[in-house]
Amino acid sequence: MTEPPRAIRTYLDHLLVERGLADNTLASYRRDLRRYVEHLAQQGIDDLDAVTEACVAEFLVRLREGDADHPPLGAASAARTLVAVRGFHRFALRDGLVGHDPAAQVKPPPPAKRLPKALPLAEVEAILEAAGSPGTHLALRDRALLELLYGTGARISEAVGLDVDDLDLDTEHAAVLLRGKGGKERLVPVGSFAVAAVDAYLVRARPELASSTSGGALFLNSRGGRLSRQSAWAVLVKAADRAGVTADVSPHTLRHSFATHLLDGGADVRVVQELLGHASVTTTQVYTLVTVDNLRQVFATAHPRARS
Repeated sequence: MTEPPRAIRTYLDHLLVERGLADNTLASYRRDLRRYVEHLAQQGIDDLDAVTEACVAEFLVRLREGDADHPPLGAASAARTLVAVRGFHRFALRDGLVGHDPAAQVKPPPPAKRLPKALPLAEVEAILEAAGSPGTHLALRDRALLELLYGTGARISEAVGLDVDDLDLDTEHAAVLLRGKGGKERLVPVGSFAVAAVDAYLVRARPELASSTSGGALFLNSRGGRLSRQSAWAVLVKAADRAGVTADVSPHTLRHSFATHLLDGGADVRVVQELLGHASVTTTQVYTLVTVDNLRQVFATAHPRARS
């Protein structure tokens, strides 16, 4: 008979001596496995060979639900604990301490699907209005940058990587050529607000910022070089601060808002996929969860039979 506590001590010695785990990692394993031993004891199991797959699965359920002595764990924390348990049983089988591995088929819980954070339209508009210091060349640049980010759903790297020649603003169907991940190109329409802002920047500000090192870069810094991702990020953060927007805002926030507002307006998810440059529609479908959540909130507050 192999007692669980003794086998776990052997496993921890293996992690320390053979694997050379860091002290903090080893302490995490020890803590997670101590809780597992407590669970086995509560199940009346004092022989490692008596552990079943159902017993390990029940431990995972207990982790998520919590008990009198432990708060519920989120998916990531529960998955980390299960990694320790699975590693222990795999070691016990390999070392001949047991004849089977009851944890092999117990899968960690899927991570919670994080919904993209989109700003209300009023907050986006307030940020755009607050871009830059009024009356300066940089203000025109900042407004053009933010209008283009929100108006096209471009990634920040795509926007700062633009050259003037990537724009076609002189026709009825204005568009911009964006280069996404893996060098994949896509042509995205540009709305009238972004066209006006970029045109004002090109006519009244970029010539003043340009230098011999500017090349064809669209968005320039104060020294005439291409605007960096970090500086573009700072432009947005400062505009959000001026606008009094308290939510955490990043360039990706404008991209999320672009997609969510399109879907709220009735756009097809596959059209949004193309505009965002997603390789798979599955990536884009996470935005539909946001719009469904919005619908639920409206329904819960507006429908007479929805209120409890």
